Amino acid sequence: MRPTFRLVAVTTTAALGVLAAALPALAAPASGAGSSPHAAPEAERHRCTSSVPYVSGEGGYDTYRIPAAVTTPAGTVLAFAEGRVGGAGDSGDIDVVVRRSTDGGCTWGPLSVVAAGQGDTRGNPTPVVDPATGRLVLLTCYNSGAVSEAQIVRGEVTPEQSRRVFVQYSEDDGRTFSAPREITGDVKPGNWRWYATGPGHATALTRGPHAGRLVVPANHSIAPPEGSADTGQEPRYYGSHALYSDDGGLSWRVGYVDATYDGYINSNESSAAQLPDGRVYFSSRDQNGSSPGNRVDAYSADGGESLVDGTYAVQETLGRVPVVQAAVLQTSWRGGPLLFSGPSNPSAREAMTLWRSDDAGRTFRPVTTFSTAPAAYSDLVEAAGHRIGVLYETGAAGPYERIEYRLLGRGEL
Repeated sequence: MRPTFRLVAVTTTAALGVLAAALPALAAPASGAGSSPHAAPEAERHRCTSSVPYVSGEGGYDTYRIPAAVTTPAGTVLAFAEGRVGGAGDSGDIDVVVRRSTDGGCTWGPLSVVAAGQGDTRGNPTPVVDPATGRLVLLTCYNSGAVSEAQIVRGEVTPEQSRRVFVQYSEDDGRTFSAPREITGDVKPGNWRWYATGPGHATALTRGPHAGRLVVPANHSIAPPEGSADTGQEPRYYGSHALYSDDGGLSWRVGYVDATYDGYINSNESSAAQLPDGRVYFSSRDQNGSSPGNRVDAYSADGGESLVDGTYAVQETLGRVPVVQAAVLQTSWRGGPLLFSGPSNPSAREAMTLWRSDDAGRTFRPVTTFSTAPAAYSDLVEAAGHRIGVLYETGAAGPYERIEYRLLGRGEL
């Protein structure tokens, strides 16, 4: 059954505990996010290095997963996640939730429900700010809570139960969002089964002939050829693609499609960044392809409509990353690096690490490893004062115990 949509009136729970102090330029004293942004002494503004916006088991959810982050024109950092009601599984009763920080990620306001599952699955939050209007645009995905990814990729579900794509907007700095509006018919061809936006932030192009375009990295699976004995669950049928909007998120088109499906590189969950020369850089998880390593990347010279050389290539300098989602971010300052976040144990989801590239993604080198603890999905965001926020899944016994926000200054990169 199709879910009933409504304008999302912000639903709140008690705010989770956070770590203290404040961020340069948007700082607030440790007493709370509602204080004057300029009230704290300069020493106070530099004390915040991390906070914890989501703790699994709190706020009415068994598990929080799939982080995504964006900074609004007002300087507010928004931390999105999936709030999973019944357990840590990828399907079931799942909401898209958000918390807002007005001090760069040191303290967080109450949890808000952006898209309610109401027994079904809402997820893969992929936010981006439209540079022309400042409007926040959010893409998410849906499937029936009664079906699994395995059933979807095998083609055992109805179109209504399967993966569908939606867009929402916020005109008030992420406090409230419009009801989800379906765009599946515009972005999902008939032979695609799985579909996922991001996860992680999308990209707004700011230079070149497509300046103003919103580019959303995404992934899909296809049905096997007619007559094949395959079910569609084989990794070779996964691929990545992009969708884009040239009117601030009102209408959407499919951009490049990695349609090799040869089993060598199975591009999957991906992230995108616009490089200083105007190209778009895509970094993707390789979904158990036969190529060496687990990270692949590609470039687009036409705003995400196609890939240079037509496909992805193995990123050898990120060979320590396991099969997992990861994030990229091009820093905004002159000569700033392209950053990459992900776990750094090739055989396990642990040891969240930040890498940098000074040659537009051709090579990467590690900058810092936060700890050797379990860690999985992540996203990157630039906050005030050229500080970088890493929003990532971690924990002591497993990677899905909490979603942490780690801040690094420009000099730490």
